[in-house]
Amino acid sequence: MKLAQVMVLVDEYDPAIVFFTEVLGFELVEDSPATTSDGRPKRWVVVRPPGAETSVLLARADGPTQSAAVGNQAAGRVGFFLHVDDFEASYRRLRAADVTFLGEPRDEPYGRVVVFFDLAGNRWDMIQPA
Repeated sequence: MKLAQVMVLVDEYDPAIVFFTEVLGFELVEDSPATTSDGRPKRWVVVRPPGAETSVLLARADGPTQSAAVGNQAAGRVGFFLHVDDFEASYRRLRAADVTFLGEPRDEPYGRVVVFFDLAGNRWDMIQPA
């Protein structure tokens, strides 16, 4: 058994693709036309960190309930955890791309960590494991 995919709600596909691929350095795995359960057009957009098995489905919010959850999928908590091999290089790259951070990097028993916000406002931990 393995966790294959998680979903992140976004306002629009293209800015989300740019953020995840150009800012975070993920690869675009799939961007295919699809339809909603009631036949309306949508896209199936999947990104993932290079070499990772688990991917992220970028799902455009559909309707007011989903739109209200964009940027707050974890109710204000860190909901996503990105492990990196070179913390300092990754941190510099995200800062250069004007990513917003919550506080400064810190050392914890589990590794070096800093919280950042994705383009929608969701909180992520960037961690170089100990």
